[in-house]
Amino acid sequence: MSIPRKDIKPGMRVHIVLKKDQRSGNLTEGVVERLLTKSPTHPHGIKVRLDDGQVGRVKAILAD
Repeated sequence: MSIPRKDIKPGMRVHIVLKKDQRSGNLTEGVVERLLTKSPTHPHGIKVRLDDGQVGRVKAILAD
């Protein structure tokens, strides 16, 4: 089950999977700059841009 869009906000620390890491499942940690997916949910995760410019799908929200 993926995380709904309403639960993801800019400034949150998250783990994302980058396009190049989809097969390996390697996660990248970062801070959400912008949400790119418009729909409320997505089967592979909501796509976001991190503050360092990397783009991927959210797999986990990290506690502060």
